[in-house]
Amino acid sequence: MNIRLLTFLFLLVIFSCKEKYTPKPYAYFRIDFPKKQYHALPNKFPYQFQIPDYSKITKDPSNPDKNNWINIEVPANKAEIHLSYYNLENGIKSSNFFLAQLVEESRSLAYKHSEKANAIGEQLFINPEKNVFGTVYKIKGNTASSMQFFLTDSTKHFLRGALYISATPNIDSLKPVIEFLETDVVKLIETTSWN
Repeated sequence: MNIRLLTFLFLLVIFSCKEKYTPKPYAYFRIDFPKKQYHALPNKFPYQFQIPDYSKITKDPSNPDKNNWINIEVPANKAEIHLSYYNLENGIKSSNFFLAQLVEESRSLAYKHSEKANAIGEQLFINPEKNVFGTVYKIKGNTASSMQFFLTDSTKHFLRGALYISATPNIDSLKPVIEFLETDVVKLIETTSWN
């Protein structure tokens, strides 16, 4: 009698649960971004532009002997803009040849991401008042770098930059951060001048 009663109660419990369990979908953290305010880069570099107040400048640890190679870090977003600078007149007999090499190197570094990228867009940048010309590469998809660029006056200065976020590339979760930081890179490009 007890076994029948226990069996009946067990079956009653199992079949009485009509609500099915559905797991919660994956969600991403809400990110609060600071207000956009900019200040000028210190005058000790051969280039000048504006950077966001929430960023800091550090020397490039991979190239300690190159004083004009810097990183602009945004610690809150684990992001960096790597900047490398070349003086086209430093001991080079043919600065046009050197410039062509640097332009091609910048293009090939941007297109190294084509394996993972959905698309790579190129946009020319021309600011004749400040004698700044270049190309901006916007890289779409799950890539390590979402934006790269080079700027030059084509006679003396060459500046290359790349935006990196120290996180596993996932465009769904990183898209708000990338969009937020890309406006800072555009501001940097638009305010660039040579010292």
